[in-house]
Amino acid sequence: MTLSSAPPGEVPVPAHIHYELVLQILEQVSLPALSPNSRGYQQLHSAVIHLRKALRLQKQFEEEWQLSGGSVEYRWSLNRNRPASQTK
Repeated sequence: MTLSSAPPGEVPVPAHIHYELVLQILEQVSLPALSPNSRGYQQLHSAVIHLRKALRLQKQFEEEWQLSGGSVEYRWSLNRNRPASQTK
């Protein structure tokens, strides 16, 4: 992936902890509750694989973006730029 054609700037991205929390719940709570031979287990295991890949791709994007002169802003929620009346 080449990011050199994009102008550097700040890009909001999910904080890594969001991925880690979901992965921990799936791996430590959800998967052990299912039989390893069940369809549900296989589906959740696939979700774990895809989440790990998504985190890896995001980190790769961040590294390339920063090398091109951009910066990333880790977002903890969607409420950051909303007026107080919309965050309730």
